[in-house]
Amino acid sequence: MNVPFFTGEAIAQVVAYAVCLANLIYHVKTFTILILPFLRRIKVSTRRPDFKQEERDMSRLQEIVRGGLPAPWRIKPPLDGPRDSGGCAIVGICCQDGQRINGHDITAAIANMHDRSNGLGGGFAAYGIYPEFPRHYALHLMYEGIAAREATEKYLREIFDIAHQETIPTQPIPEIRSRPLFERYFALPRQSMRERHYELTDEDIVVMAVMHVNVNIDGAFVSSSGRNCGVFKGVGFPEDISRFFRLEEYQAYTWTAHGRFPTNTSGWWGGAHPFGILDWTVVHNGEISSYGTNRRYLDNFGYHCSLHTDTEVVAYLADLLMRKHKLPMEVACMAFAPPFWSDIQRMDPQRQKLARSVRLVYAPALLNGPFSILVGFQGGMLALNDRIKLRPMTAARKGKRVIVASEESAIRTICPEPDAIWQLGGGEPLVARVEETKKN
Repeated sequence: MNVPFFTGEAIAQVVAYAVCLANLIYHVKTFTILILPFLRRIKVSTRRPDFKQEERDMSRLQEIVRGGLPAPWRIKPPLDGPRDSGGCAIVGICCQDGQRINGHDITAAIANMHDRSNGLGGGFAAYGIYPEFPRHYALHLMYEGIAAREATEKYLREIFDIAHQETIPTQPIPEIRSRPLFERYFALPRQSMRERHYELTDEDIVVMAVMHVNVNIDGAFVSSSGRNCGVFKGVGFPEDISRFFRLEEYQAYTWTAHGRFPTNTSGWWGGAHPFGILDWTVVHNGEISSYGTNRRYLDNFGYHCSLHTDTEVVAYLADLLMRKHKLPMEVACMAFAPPFWSDIQRMDPQRQKLARSVRLVYAPALLNGPFSILVGFQGGMLALNDRIKLRPMTAARKGKRVIVASEESAIRTICPEPDAIWQLGGGEPLVARVEETKKN
């Protein structure tokens, strides 16, 4: 009896050998392309080894192995990139008497926490800095090139009447080497747009335009879009970003700042904090593990998360709940960090009814995971911890000034003897408001 040569078992063995050979070729290729160039630098020498060069080599190798991370001057991540989380530093200053201060104190406070960031992102939000255009939407944009700028400006002029346009002033410093183009526009929706989208408010039209630019125009990103406020951020340590954007020349009644330490991705200009939409800006320390649920919930209302950074959902949720749904700030915080069901059962009947309703209606807006956030808004600042306080946050008061930071040392750097200083409780919001007559 003749046995066929190509039996099922023989074919399986051939396939297995082929897979092994392919793996061998892959590893040889990887060794040749990635490892060998670094090994060639190794020489027998009595000189002191160059540890800094080794660190640079290893950093570059890690970037290549991860699949070619965005260059530092990129303002948007890959469309299919991972969501970013990390450990960071945050600080905020609110002058409740409406006094405007320059960027010196906020820079000194965030610089005190230098080791909580790693140079892959820093940024600031400032309120009250454009008194000459108090009612116009100040659109801060980053461009990767002239083509992106031309395409964006063509779109913006279809949507807005632009009262003034200028390049955002910067200064060259050695710490910031690669950077995009920066432009700002003071604009109001055109009357034709108001008539065409009669069901939308001016704020809705601005949000629609921001989403279009961030999602659909390659190489362009709107970093802030509020009235009489602005976001200044980028790749670098926060104190370097402050110098780069010349923040000591601005006067603001509320400042927030962020030093970034991403753990899952590299840094890019658009991925730095704060994140802003309209008058809301957010800086965040920790990780929002409910990012996927929050993002799908926001999609239903026209908010598109394009930067794969968990902080982005907090800014959009703040706008949705407090502007569109008109929830009081304290109720919105109850949605973000709701009390546990066991705690709700012990509440008085009226508050129990409110807490149950918020938990049921806004379940997709719950922010899960360890976090501390600062939300800037027109006329004040909001600070909030997660429910069991897995991230540090300290608050202090000196006269009419409220300061919140990740570390007490940052507060005492600019306020050595506060009138009061305390730790914020888990899930308990702190709201600092500017006197109504002083904030404009």
